[in-house]
Amino acid sequence: MRLISFGPPGAERPGLQRPEGIIDLRRHFPSIPDIGPEFFRQGWPEKLKDFDAPAEPFSGRLGAPVLRPAKIICLGKNFAAHADEGGFDLPEQPLLFCKTPNTVNGPFDDVLLPESSGQVDWEVELAVVIAKAGKGIDRHSAMEHVAGYMVMNDVSARQAQFGHSQWFRGKSFDTFAPMGPALVTADEIQDIRNLRLTARVNGVLMQDGNTADMIFSVPEIIEDISRDITLWPGDIISTGTPAGVGIFRDPPVTLAPGDVVECSIESVGTIRNRFVTG
Repeated sequence: MRLISFGPPGAERPGLQRPEGIIDLRRHFPSIPDIGPEFFRQGWPEKLKDFDAPAEPFSGRLGAPVLRPAKIICLGKNFAAHADEGGFDLPEQPLLFCKTPNTVNGPFDDVLLPESSGQVDWEVELAVVIAKAGKGIDRHSAMEHVAGYMVMNDVSARQAQFGHSQWFRGKSFDTFAPMGPALVTADEIQDIRNLRLTARVNGVLMQDGNTADMIFSVPEIIEDISRDITLWPGDIISTGTPAGVGIFRDPPVTLAPGDVVECSIESVGTIRNRFVTG
């Protein structure tokens, strides 16, 4: 399934995406919650598994598929080629940081350039959405906790990121996590360890990698995080970015008002965002 949220900001509705259009799930199930913690706790992915109805053409706004995640946990330096381009040693264990929920942004919405930091950069990433709560999850059962996958751009203000002793501020400005275009359920992806990821800036290919280059796999990441942090339904884990970010280019390339970044992941989809001043 391809689960979506659609409609104006603050009034999104859950839906299913089909090649010919969308199915408005609230029209068929008036009590269905937004895609988030209650949606997963109530077992809606399983309830919808065999559901079908006529799809309608749609040309409106898509919101982030998961509207209000409790946590967005990200990985740094999780692609070997990206660690190499930055001159970093390969991490011996997952390097975790957070983006706050105010970063959540639609797959085609504008991204706001912050006033307090320059050197804004792109990072195409595979985002994992958690369906079932757990703590101390073993890697061998980790995939039982996964709802599916999205494309996410881990937008990063490098001046703030590298100017502080931690990454929180530079990663957590408003709108800095556009995601989507849909939550693609795990059964739709044949091999999560062999997906091409690309990022284009104003049509120019900047990142071109494959999840095969990930140092820590999705099950290993879930095991590591959940050792002491409970994962809740609707939590998002963004699994790192391949080589080709702007800050490590010679000379560095960073984003300016009007620039458009398009992030794509094979079998998952494409998001496209214009960067604008607030």
